[in-house]
Amino acid sequence: MPSSQKIEEILTCIKDCSPGQDEFYQAAQEVLASLKPLLDSDKRYLEENILERIIVPERTIIFRVNWVDDAGKIQTNLGYRVQFNSAIGPYKGGLRFHPTVTLGTMKFLAFEQIFKNSLTGLPIGGAKGGSNFNPKGKSDNEIMRFCQALMSELYKHIGKHRDIPAGDIGVGAREIGYLFGQYKKLTGEFEGILTGKGLNWGGSRARKEATGYGSVYFAENFLNKYGKSLKGKKCAVSGSGNVAIYTIEKLYEMGAIPISCSDSKGTIYQEDGIDLKALKVIKEIHHESLEKYATVDCKCEYIPVSKYPEGGHAVWHIPCDVAFPSATQNELTLMDAKKLKENGCILVNEGANMPTTPEALKFIRENGILFSPGKAANAGGVATSQLEMSQNASMAQWSFEEVDIKLRTIMQNIFKTAYDTSVEFDCEGDLVTGANIAGFRKVADSMIDQGSI
Repeated sequence: MPSSQKIEEILTCIKDCSPGQDEFYQAAQEVLASLKPLLDSDKRYLEENILERIIVPERTIIFRVNWVDDAGKIQTNLGYRVQFNSAIGPYKGGLRFHPTVTLGTMKFLAFEQIFKNSLTGLPIGGAKGGSNFNPKGKSDNEIMRFCQALMSELYKHIGKHRDIPAGDIGVGAREIGYLFGQYKKLTGEFEGILTGKGLNWGGSRARKEATGYGSVYFAENFLNKYGKSLKGKKCAVSGSGNVAIYTIEKLYEMGAIPISCSDSKGTIYQEDGIDLKALKVIKEIHHESLEKYATVDCKCEYIPVSKYPEGGHAVWHIPCDVAFPSATQNELTLMDAKKLKENGCILVNEGANMPTTPEALKFIRENGILFSPGKAANAGGVATSQLEMSQNASMAQWSFEEVDIKLRTIMQNIFKTAYDTSVEFDCEGDLVTGANIAGFRKVADSMIDQGSI
């Protein structure tokens, strides 16, 4: 059967077997479509039914989480852990707490994680988990009780050689601490079963900075390949969580000018550069809306969500040289991509997971804008999580500089792997194809080596 026909057959099967899971279907379609050159050149993958096997999770765990709020009332949420593929190592992937979390969200994120983790060159498989619990507006005690309730079920399915979760949206150092404490209480073991831990009890320096820093390192490698650099470039950044904040921080270190950030209520545009110190105080200490930023810095423009153009987002309509979508999935639409092109943007560098819609991605690739896919560009976080695991195993703690040097090297290697693979398959600079083929090939070869498991 021709590879294109097999891909369509599998995508149809996904739609039939996983109805309503649009994000998972979108991720699978993007990956499988880009594998055609590999499938045509090496028939083993079709003969061994690798495509059919790799799009089905090895294990999907769904469970109820009952917890008690401050009023003494029992609340119920859903918990998920999708352990997608362990061909090259134990499952690895974050936990997300957000009201939009569904099984489809978890499957899409876990599927992407397989190839992202593979690209790092480190021995880790792909997984993702979380809950539709919303931490916003909850007290510390409520969040603690929720985390303890979730871990009371999750601990049965994880372990340092089995599955090592980390943080994600809605899960920071506070939540990781509560989760780890409950795991230790239930098992009596002090072991590295979570990453993103506090520095006093097994965490790694540079972990919260890693995804943002890594994204910038990747962008610099890409631009360098074409005789350019980030120095002096105006950079539009979306989001205002860890990824966005530390993207902004590293952009300043690289001599660039980060001119925007955003949250669910609006966008900040500051032509002379975002005030990083003020942003950290507002978001990391006070956990307030960016509306507050606008009241303390009169040089900025605040654009509320209500003024966003229909089908687009204000942050991508700001003139920039490089765009760093660093908030959430499908945040950069076709309208946004057209505006970026009109304003002279030369590179879209994904800091979030699948932040670009399929229509926008098609336009970007067809119109000569360089594009760094998230599974390559935002792999710095999971890479540093693995470095944390290495430190835990050796009972050591490295300096910030040591971790940062290793991170920079890993991102350089990820870029080289994706770029060299694009050259190998006659699509130089197409890092979507390069990253997908490189990530897939390592996992698929391992699956073949291990037989029909």
